Amino acid sequence: MAAYGRPSLRDLFDESPTPHIAHPPRTHHRDFYLATDGSYRNRRGAVGGGDEPDGGLGAVIETRDGERVARLSVTDSAPDNNVAEYRALHLGLDVLAARAPTDARVGLLIDHDDLAGNVNQAVIDSRGADWNPAVSVPAATNHHWRGIRARINGFDEIRAARISSDVNPAHPLANAPDQYAHVNHEPDRCVIPEAPTEEQVPPPSRSDRGASD
Repeated sequence: MAAYGRPSLRDLFDESPTPHIAHPPRTHHRDFYLATDGSYRNRRGAVGGGDEPDGGLGAVIETRDGERVARLSVTDSAPDNNVAEYRALHLGLDVLAARAPTDARVGLLIDHDDLAGNVNQAVIDSRGADWNPAVSVPAATNHHWRGIRARINGFDEIRAARISSDVNPAHPLANAPDQYAHVNHEPDRCVIPEAPTEEQVPPPSRSDRGASD
């Protein structure tokens, strides 16, 4: 289960907006949740006299029951913060795809507005919807965006929620990979959550009404 005092990824997802896509009434039908973050720092005065990118990528994967599947904290040299965010999501989706069945329902937690919106727009596009606003991605992320879209199409259902960086559990992993490198050596886990029970819960507007209302 999720560590004491830290909300599970499912809780964060349920409480956060999902750009372009209305939240389903039963968001706990996600099987897996993936939180990612990318960081970029321009380390000035590097050897050679130039500026050297110095950042990282972080990812946390949990089941809907709060069981941890994987954590990642790796160094990265993205050219800017936007590219770092796309790289982090691409990395997290690659790891999730290796651990989860293709019929899994996935919830993504992202603290980057444009990326979360682009992911959900790509989901809408894959359904052939009539509403198709343009998706704009930074030029340097092109092959990562293609990889992200391929992973999106590889799962039964996927959507992204926008969260704040201060509650994103992947944020410290991305910003201090030198301190969290040990998480990359945690044992590989492939945890399949149990099927949810089909308990019917009336909407709040009807839960306190009588049978004749």
